[in-house]
Amino acid sequence: MVQPPTSASHYTQHFLNTILSSRGPSSPPYTEDVKWLIRQHLLSLVDTFPSLTTTSALFTHNDGRTVNLLQVNGTIPMTYNQVTYNIPIIIWLMESYPRHPPLVFVNPTTDMIIKRPHSFVSPSGAVSIPYLQNWVYPSSNLVELGRNLGHFFGREPPLYSQRRLNPNPNTNNANYSSGSSSSNYSGNTNNYGSDNSVGNSGNEVVRPAIPPRPYPPSPYGVGSGGGGGKYVDDQVEVFRRNAVNKLVESLYSDIGSMRKAREGEMEGLFNAQGVLRQREGELLRGVKEMQDEKEGLEQQLQMELMNADVLEGWLRENEQRVEVLKDVDVDDVFEHSDVLSKQISECTASDLAIEDAIYALDKAVQEGVVPFDQYLRNVRLLSRQQFIHRATASKVRDAQMRTQVSYMASRAPGYSM
Repeated sequence: MVQPPTSASHYTQHFLNTILSSRGPSSPPYTEDVKWLIRQHLLSLVDTFPSLTTTSALFTHNDGRTVNLLQVNGTIPMTYNQVTYNIPIIIWLMESYPRHPPLVFVNPTTDMIIKRPHSFVSPSGAVSIPYLQNWVYPSSNLVELGRNLGHFFGREPPLYSQRRLNPNPNTNNANYSSGSSSSNYSGNTNNYGSDNSVGNSGNEVVRPAIPPRPYPPSPYGVGSGGGGGKYVDDQVEVFRRNAVNKLVESLYSDIGSMRKAREGEMEGLFNAQGVLRQREGELLRGVKEMQDEKEGLEQQLQMELMNADVLEGWLRENEQRVEVLKDVDVDDVFEHSDVLSKQISECTASDLAIEDAIYALDKAVQEGVVPFDQYLRNVRLLSRQQFIHRATASKVRDAQMRTQVSYMASRAPGYSM
């Protein structure tokens, strides 16, 4: 019969869905594009290591700032001397996770001490293993981190239990007669150690403790002959993996730098292309305007040449008449084609002459040469004559227009009304 999902798994999913979808000042400061990846990392970690639990807590930075972050606490199994132990740890997912590695601390209880010196654990409990130092986004994850923690802790246990031995030698012999490690567990505390002989009674001795039985066994299992577990990698494999991760990280960094540089160059080329297209449009408009102006000037030149030819022809035709016309009166130079043309010419000449006379009278009266009453009589008389001439010229123009229309209608019957 298939077992239903555990309540712990349901609780973890519900907790993560609630905390990652919350809004407000107390919500975790993770960006929206990585919240789903954070949820998957934590669910996979809890499924792989059931002894770990997920919660949220306030984290205080070195500058005094406090922020609500996701936290993983519990134990990580390790194999030491063919025995599985559980190391209590705390994992903080910082604001920049998963682009940057989390913070990992060992969490010793009151009767535990941190081994000094230790290759991967500082006296404050901060853990710094190669997997954290070579963290590569997005390939690195919490499950591989947990496995690496178990591997490196198995090579060098970070915690030891500190106990005061019972002064009764019989009790000590009864408890350690077999020469194997024993358990020093109280409540939910995990203790660790190695095989050390018992010293004098009353002396304080540091010795490893067998892990408590309620915790689940190591997910890697314990080998029957080698004692290293199924997942314990050798140093060559770890070095190879770290080297590959470092190369991938360097490659991502170089690709990002090259991409930014190429994007900047492309942006500059696009801007230059836009400027060149704008200048191309301006040049084309200028060339078109110059071509239109050239055509207009050529047409004007043709007209001037035609007019010059006409004038030169007229001069050639009338060159012999120059001597004859020297003594001709100016008024007899022009010959009118008909009576109406002669009449309108006379009316126009009289109108202009009267206009000049009135202008002369204005100057005379201003200078006091002509009396004002005489000026008024002469201006009245001249104005009446000027009006008659202008009215006559207007009637003559109307008559000429009618005559011209009749002439055109007679020559082109199709245009007649």
